[in-house]
Amino acid sequence: MNDRIIEIVSKGVVTSSSSFLPDKKAVYERVIAKETNSQAKWTLETICENARVAERNQSPLCDDTGVPHLVLDVGTNCVVTGDMLESIKEGVRQGLRKLPGRPMAVMGDDAHRIDQSLGLNDDPGALDAAPILIRSIEEDKIRLHIMMFGGGPEIRSKTYRVFHKHNVDTVIDEIVSWATEGTKLLGCTPGMIAVGIGRSHYEATSMMIQAMVDGKFDKQSEMEKNITKRVNDAGTGALGLGGSTSVLATFLKVGSQRASGVRIVCMRPCCCIEPRIASVEL
Repeated sequence: MNDRIIEIVSKGVVTSSSSFLPDKKAVYERVIAKETNSQAKWTLETICENARVAERNQSPLCDDTGVPHLVLDVGTNCVVTGDMLESIKEGVRQGLRKLPGRPMAVMGDDAHRIDQSLGLNDDPGALDAAPILIRSIEEDKIRLHIMMFGGGPEIRSKTYRVFHKHNVDTVIDEIVSWATEGTKLLGCTPGMIAVGIGRSHYEATSMMIQAMVDGKFDKQSEMEKNITKRVNDAGTGALGLGGSTSVLATFLKVGSQRASGVRIVCMRPCCCIEPRIASVEL
């Protein structure tokens, strides 16, 4: 295996789990400045203080340290080998131990892993990353995006078909409905809404994951702004305490579509510390 890649990925796991990106810090500052609900304002300020401490100490942003999800961008003239993929996996394992990640790997065979009857592995590095999503880029580089997915958003996420009726608003209305309900039940707000629209459940989920990689808090499309505004208008607010900010932004990615009366939509209401993401060049 490649020691250089292992070290880069290991550091990336720690960074993704302990740091806010600059555009996320900036959007928190903006919503704090305009928040008039005193409880919500205090909550937002406390979330940011927690983030500053976590970044300074290189410690987890949350007790739920998350499950690694990886997106690998491969340049036109670049080559990915099996050894590189194994080095990435080893880097994730070492990063989880260094962080440290919360021991969450369930032991045993298929049945044991479903019912959790054999308990958990004490080694944080035993937690396997989700399958790597690979996509091509025009740059002659190989770039790995590391995200840590928490359990709360997974419980409140939804992937389902929507009958579009030849109207974009029909699909957006459904997304807003799901996102409003999911955000209300999530509790760890404000977060952001990640949405993928594709031809299959797999593709829609892949689009949602890519939306989390490519999305920017300071660059929103009109559809993204519309979803964000309407979810915020419901008034859930930070930690459900009310106020003007239930979500900070929406990250939406629409994939190729087929001639059909339905669109498959994947919606994930991310928590107040997500997306926990770091991007490293290999």
